[in-house]
Amino acid sequence: MKVALAQLNYTIGDFESNKVKIINAINRAKADGADMAVFAEEAVSGAPAYGLLDRVTFLEASEDALIEIASFCDDITVIVGLPIMNDCKTFSAAAVIHNRKIIRYVTRKNIYQREDVGFISSGSGSEIVVINGKRIAVVVGEDALCCDEYSSVVDLVVNIHSSKYARQRIEKRYDKLSQFAFQLGADYLTVNLVGGSTDIIYDGSSAVFNSKGEPLALLASFEEDYAVVDLDNARPVEIPYQNKTANVYRAIKLGLSDFFFKNGYRSACLGLSGGIDSAVVAAVAAEVLGPENVHVLLMPSQFSSDHSVDDALEMVRNLGLRHDIVSITDVYTQILDVLSPVFGDDTDFGVTEENIQARIRSVLLMALSNKFGHVLLNTTNKSELALGWYTLYGDSVGMLSVLGDVYKSEVFDIAHWINRDREIIPENIIRKAPSAELRPEQKDTDYLPPYDETDSIIYRMIEERQTLEEIINAGYDPDVVLKIAGMIRKNEPKRFQFCPILRVATSTFGVNRKMPLTSRCRY
Repeated sequence: MKVALAQLNYTIGDFESNKVKIINAINRAKADGADMAVFAEEAVSGAPAYGLLDRVTFLEASEDALIEIASFCDDITVIVGLPIMNDCKTFSAAAVIHNRKIIRYVTRKNIYQREDVGFISSGSGSEIVVINGKRIAVVVGEDALCCDEYSSVVDLVVNIHSSKYARQRIEKRYDKLSQFAFQLGADYLTVNLVGGSTDIIYDGSSAVFNSKGEPLALLASFEEDYAVVDLDNARPVEIPYQNKTANVYRAIKLGLSDFFFKNGYRSACLGLSGGIDSAVVAAVAAEVLGPENVHVLLMPSQFSSDHSVDDALEMVRNLGLRHDIVSITDVYTQILDVLSPVFGDDTDFGVTEENIQARIRSVLLMALSNKFGHVLLNTTNKSELALGWYTLYGDSVGMLSVLGDVYKSEVFDIAHWINRDREIIPENIIRKAPSAELRPEQKDTDYLPPYDETDSIIYRMIEERQTLEEIINAGYDPDVVLKIAGMIRKNEPKRFQFCPILRVATSTFGVNRKMPLTSRCRY
């Protein structure tokens, strides 16, 4: 039996484009002699559609597109995902089409993702269909995790999925698929979505495993792909090494690219400080959009070091970015003069004065965005988000956060990856000690240990949900652990107002980890 796997990048609500992609793949599969073509979960509509799934017109448009798709399915079986409505409830379904007829809808039963609850109802679960004499279990989405529900004697499992990317998820998915196939004693095929949808990134990585748990085909990650697999004659292939840094980099590139092109945006702007975070964001944006479509603003103050400006300018030259330099020193002084009657005799330099600088920069960046129609990219990383090391209405501004799910120590890894072939980010930016440069001789390590240690503690708290006692018992300084926990709790109101974040972790601030603003719980 020959099966075509079509891993495609869909856009939510763009039924015409999605339909054409699916039909073209079906025609290609027929030309390649495939008996079956398989597409991802919610392929017809795009995902995740959230509140659109409550709209009858949206669901009708999805089913209208399916009817036209079915008209091209002569002499081939097609399994394709779409949302359907039944009894005033919306389900994520796999439509099974055979010889132009929609012979069955298989609906997803298990809804594990919190953000899907309320938009998708629990359906009847996996079903067995007989095609070309073979018993095929059709499984939608997370029902794949409940293999006991489709463990009767089958020749093939077809799982259409919309699995989001998270760090190390690809290799874990392969391990599970191999295990499921071996346990069931059947070939196991999964087709996953690929592409970005605002903050969500689907990695693709569709695959076929034989009944021994050996991979027969592994489709590309983070890009569209297509393959025809002869299940009766295919030979096993090797699973490639998954480079964590490369995958995170490819994920944020894909997320950024689709955020722009699916929304019709063409150019970006950001503040280029001479620090590592803005350098990485600028490099990614330049690769995705082209350097001519990235406008950076250098905004030195009296506290900025000369080398920061020089480093930023060197990067501008390396990439050919459009840039301007606007000093904020005079504006900062004028604001302090205006506020002097309000502040009175309190002339001490503190957080207030630091935040004024950050907010001046946000005003200038928003002006640049408004004037030229640029999308302002936020450059805050996950470590800073956790600790509150950013200014509300200051460097928190932006329409999209590129690094908000990437720890500071990972940002350095990504910078080295960007420089793997040639120096794009100046080596001095990578080597120098991180600093906000909002006061003389300021360093991030004035307040906490180096980022390797700090990030490890934050990771245990956020990603692994360890208790303070568990982290302290692992050998970390109790005072540092308590300090970090207090900072994370204190800064929840700031995160509550943050922009969408490209998700590359299992626990993303504001989505997987959303805490009440009013609470007396210490942790």
